[in-house]
Amino acid sequence: MSGRYTEHDIEHYDRPRRRTRPRTKDRPTYDDAVEAVVVTVDRGRFTLAYEGRRVMAMKSRPLGRKGVVVGDRVRVVGDMSGDDGALARIVEVQDRTTTLRRTADDDDPVERVIVANAAQLVVVAALADPEPRPRLIDRALVAAYVSGMKPILCLTKADLADPETLLATYRSLGVPYVVTQRGGDVELVRRVLSGTTSVLVGHSGVGKSTLVNALVPDAQREVGVVNAVTGRGRHTSTSAYMLALPDDEGWIIDTPGIRSFGLAHVQPEDLIGAFPDLDEKTGECPRGCTHGHGEPECGLDLAMESGTLDPERVESFRRLLAAREGGGDH
Repeated sequence: MSGRYTEHDIEHYDRPRRRTRPRTKDRPTYDDAVEAVVVTVDRGRFTLAYEGRRVMAMKSRPLGRKGVVVGDRVRVVGDMSGDDGALARIVEVQDRTTTLRRTADDDDPVERVIVANAAQLVVVAALADPEPRPRLIDRALVAAYVSGMKPILCLTKADLADPETLLATYRSLGVPYVVTQRGGDVELVRRVLSGTTSVLVGHSGVGKSTLVNALVPDAQREVGVVNAVTGRGRHTSTSAYMLALPDDEGWIIDTPGIRSFGLAHVQPEDLIGAFPDLDEKTGECPRGCTHGHGEPECGLDLAMESGTLDPERVESFRRLLAAREGGGDH
């Protein structure tokens, strides 16, 4: 035998390699885990709602890069007392029923889930001070339709302007709506939100936080003002926050004011699928048809010519389709 050592020298034998120990196939079952709901996220810490109290938690290492967002239903182990200094651990994120997604802008390929498991998306828009921005409303409606959430329009400050002008724009889409005014009763809004989970979106200054404070008196969400020069509100909510409506009537998720709603992840087929009456007319469309304005031999145009589709409804759909392009909030 050649070499420095002979077979009788202990150095002849290879040292054990690192990580040669086989990994066990047994994984923790977390049979003692309990279910909770994520109500807010702040710098890697998660506040959970559990049996009427707030519990602080962190994400377990096996979850890796899996995102945990407001509205997620999670399984948790550890200290669930909610006492100061107590910390639980999220070990599983349960399947989501819906996800509200957006991109930072229209050329951003990365879509982000911002809220999970909401059944309704309530688009809050002021009728004046600041002026409504239909393009941003359209984009929020698109996000609702493609996520499988029920869209609702909530028009605030009806004491300053007639809601009919804006409502006429969306009537052909059949979007449910509710109208409020400053200092007015919010009982109609409460009925719309009762018994389910709703996420509120809208640009800054439209009265979203004021509405939340009226619905949940102890919410204490900060209320902002509209800049007299720019006509824009300042951000008062800095992160999404989930709140229980009084008397166990449901949940609302307040989100920060938005000035853009990127829809880079939305494709035409995603949107038209939310309108079954229109979708069924596109079976004979040429391959690659987007169903927008100017598309040759589009089934929507043929259906309008034959009188089987309402032109106003098609126009409203195409406005939503066009809202995917070009960004902006006006």
